[in-house]
Amino acid sequence: MRDFKRFLTSSVFALLFTTQAFAQDTPSDHADNGFTLLPAHSALASDVHFFHNAVLMPIITVISVFVLMLLVYIVVRFRAKANPTPQKFTHNTMLEVIWTGVPILILLVIALFSFDLLYNEDVTPDGKEVAFIGDGATTDFVFPNDFESEARQVSRKDHIQVFVSGADGLEQVARADYKLKNLGKLNVIVKMAQAPAQGQDVIIRGGRTVVGGWGGTPEIAMAPSLTLKVNGYQWGWSYAYPDFGDFEYASNMLPENQTTRALYRLAVDNNVVVPVGETIRVTTTARDVIHSWAMPNFAIKVDAVPGRINETWFKADKEGVFYGQCSEICGVKHSFMPIAVEVVSRERFEAWVDEQRELAGMEPMFSADTEKFAAVSAE
Repeated sequence: MRDFKRFLTSSVFALLFTTQAFAQDTPSDHADNGFTLLPAHSALASDVHFFHNAVLMPIITVISVFVLMLLVYIVVRFRAKANPTPQKFTHNTMLEVIWTGVPILILLVIALFSFDLLYNEDVTPDGKEVAFIGDGATTDFVFPNDFESEARQVSRKDHIQVFVSGADGLEQVARADYKLKNLGKLNVIVKMAQAPAQGQDVIIRGGRTVVGGWGGTPEIAMAPSLTLKVNGYQWGWSYAYPDFGDFEYASNMLPENQTTRALYRLAVDNNVVVPVGETIRVTTTARDVIHSWAMPNFAIKVDAVPGRINETWFKADKEGVFYGQCSEICGVKHSFMPIAVEVVSRERFEAWVDEQRELAGMEPMFSADTEKFAAVSAE
């Protein structure tokens, strides 16, 4: 018994010191140098983090503590010295009902939180917005519910959001200040309690992909503004932009002597470049074996399978460079396949596109200042 108490005491102190050390080692945007998730930089990632931190972790913690307490009780109560004559029974009907029924209830709770999240992760959004100009009298505005399939038409109140222009830009109208008619039908009528002022912009957004509601303010994800084609190979990535001439380039890990210690095995020679605040469709495939394109800051991970095209999406809410890695063991240099996504303003993205088109022998698509982009990037 004395040895058991000594073991239990030392284990508790070890756990406390380890937890303290972990708590001091917080993660950054660049690398996972802690034990928590990397910061979320998309509304979808915020929902994933909420699901992990507020749903899964409490359930896991309660179960783990309960099982630990049972083990400790059994070790102490039924040790040979305290219980020289073992109990003799075959089963307990009530106990078996409990340990079958309780896990089912736990799984149901997890499933209820999972449905919308799984849908949003799996289905690329096709949300759209329509714009009107107020005349000081009109209160009814029509949102065309003409999506490609009936399954994608807006059918719930949270599938519609209304914005009006204000002193600080677009301001979202509270749901209590407008009513919706004909939900699920071809034309949804938005009836505002008060007519927008003369010349005031009215923006109505609609779509079934609603993200960010768990960890913050819900938003309707818009349809992709561009597609990024990802092709994995042993051991690197190639990227193409079909919406801008389908130019293509390779992206490989930088050698250790060309980057910092913190970014070694994360930094690459050619970043993926995307505009901030826009939905990006990502399609993946592979040339040889299965790879996996994973970006923790955006909470996405999709396999790149030879002979097959998989699809996912993300929308970054912050400019900067974010890193991921191949997450499918693909050979001896699996750990040398990093991913770097550079999120920039729309202006800088267009300048970069013209720069890449020039390298590919194509005419510029935008009248962008490529030299300015290069100078800003060098900083």
